Amino acid sequence: MTGLNLPCSVQGSVRRYSVTPLIKAEPIRGLVDDPIKLEVVHLVPNQPVTLYSRLQSEDSDWWEAYAHYVSDSEGIVRVTRDKSLGGTYTGQEPMGLIWSMKPVPGSRPGIRLRKKDVTVPFLVTLSVYDGCIASDFDKETAVALIVLERFYMAPGITRLELNEGRVIGTMFFPPGPGPFPAVVDMWGGGGGLVEYRAALLASRGFATLALAYMGHTRVPESYQTFDPKLPYFEDAFSTLNNHPQVAKGRVAVLGLSFGFTLALLMATEIPSIHPKCLICISGIHYNLLKETKFDMVDVLDVFSKDMSKVKFTEDGAMIWRDISLPFSDDPKKLVKVDKVKCPMMLISGEDDQNWPTLEAAFEIQKLMKAAGNDHLLTILSYPQTGHLIEPPYSPHCRQSKFRLHSKKRTVNVLWGGEAKPHADAQEDSWKKILAFLEKHLELQHPTAIVQSKM
Repeated sequence: MTGLNLPCSVQGSVRRYSVTPLIKAEPIRGLVDDPIKLEVVHLVPNQPVTLYSRLQSEDSDWWEAYAHYVSDSEGIVRVTRDKSLGGTYTGQEPMGLIWSMKPVPGSRPGIRLRKKDVTVPFLVTLSVYDGCIASDFDKETAVALIVLERFYMAPGITRLELNEGRVIGTMFFPPGPGPFPAVVDMWGGGGGLVEYRAALLASRGFATLALAYMGHTRVPESYQTFDPKLPYFEDAFSTLNNHPQVAKGRVAVLGLSFGFTLALLMATEIPSIHPKCLICISGIHYNLLKETKFDMVDVLDVFSKDMSKVKFTEDGAMIWRDISLPFSDDPKKLVKVDKVKCPMMLISGEDDQNWPTLEAAFEIQKLMKAAGNDHLLTILSYPQTGHLIEPPYSPHCRQSKFRLHSKKRTVNVLWGGEAKPHADAQEDSWKKILAFLEKHLELQHPTAIVQSKM
């Protein structure tokens, strides 16, 4: 994305300043869902400049974003007020230097920015350059620089690995004795133990369990053969619900993609557990669990024996959204959503290329209306939004590599979405997720004051 008719000076020229330009950021240390108030002062009035952000992932990949601004009559650029005239985003976007980040040119293909070690922050370097620059930033001289720390896990949060018993995962607890309302947090068929959303929820006042259930070295193969009675997930819910720092009976289940289906199944097929509410993101209501190990290729086989519904992009990325369409009329193949007895929020991206999530949300609504429990349902849908709806300001990932665990190989998958509307959806849905949890889990402290002082 680039701007037009920019009043740019020659690249590489560095002005002489009577006072050295300065970047002001508030907060410098904050949670990843905290918006940043950013401004540059001591510039020359009406001066074209480039603001540039950069971070290195834990996989040693570099990500970057940049935007072109013109200072006001006082020599100030206020990112919350001023419009970017070009770069990786345009317009008035206070957090554009974060959400519009992309892998630097020449990076490995198919990468996705995800936090692995939540105990340490992302370090984001912000720089200011004279004129309008669009490449080779390392060859230019910055006139100002600052480093931001972006945390998923606030100070005072307790992180507890579950190393004993049947359940594999990590628990997070807010500061203080509790008891706290709680959330079981599950990701999708990519497997592994993904902690960053759970850590962020704990930083906002909820005890959480980031649950591993497949594709992880500590999850035995026998656990990954899903018994229709779901004993592993029953144990996981009970482990969290019965913890002394958890307010018993005030536990929610949150799941994305295959975690969406598991959340529905936990609420409808396990008589001993009673979630207080459900949040289901980017999934469908097919009962994908059989007496075999779940894997995305297995799902393709179930839905499309001739594979004719699997499409491919020009560069070979797989598109899976059509394999489950049209939805089956056989109730045995669907989760029994008529048995849902708690408030439930469904979140869908209208450009999801992995599952037909919007169609599934409307089908679920139809089934629940027929059963008389649709009053429990809240549906959020977002245009030009893809499958991977993450915490706010996470860079949009339209396409990436995906591990097929049972086949021991990796494929490229198209997730969908466009950067700006996807970013808006992530910001809006996160606010509504927190409000939904606060309401139905009866959180005693607003999220705005839960965070420990950074």
